[in-house]
Amino acid sequence: MEFLQRAMGSPCRLGILPGTFNPVTVAHLALAQAALRTVDEVVFILPRAFPHKPYAGASFKQRLRMLQAVLRESAACSIATSEGGLFVDIAAECRAAYGPDVRLTFLCGRDAAERIAGWDYGEPGAFHAMLRQFDLLVAARAGEYRPPAEWGGAIGRLELAGAFDHVSATEVRERIARGDPWEHLVPPEASGQVREIYR
Repeated sequence: MEFLQRAMGSPCRLGILPGTFNPVTVAHLALAQAALRTVDEVVFILPRAFPHKPYAGASFKQRLRMLQAVLRESAACSIATSEGGLFVDIAAECRAAYGPDVRLTFLCGRDAAERIAGWDYGEPGAFHAMLRQFDLLVAARAGEYRPPAEWGGAIGRLELAGAFDHVSATEVRERIARGDPWEHLVPPEASGQVREIYR
């Protein structure tokens, strides 16, 4: 794990927000802001390789520059890259960077939680076993996430300050391609870069 920006101090509970950030959106920030009511720090993680999609659109460096522009003044937020793209890999890298005693909490929306929980990890029960290494805070996204009862203690609900179902990086890119308004979907600090990259 390599840090581009690191919050001061040693968190007891670390919020981990992995993403493609293609581009960064106001929903990403809303997840982090909501989580900071519960966690001590949020680290935005950009994997060098994704398990479910290739790099397209913005380059790796462009995505990092967007994150830096948006989070420059956020004292409780860090930016880092990871070698692995699966939650279990990212958790191991965070554990190595932050120490063995930090509590790791991944932040995501319902759609991402379902994708992660249903991923084929090569052996039955693998994701359930991972929940002994980290927990999840899941925001509603076109519906609530309903985990199996046996996972309940490791998966909590993340309440966002507003409605963000309509916000996605895909929606931003599609609006730009159609010539529709998109600026309200991205943080203002990144709008200039988004305009340059995706137009």
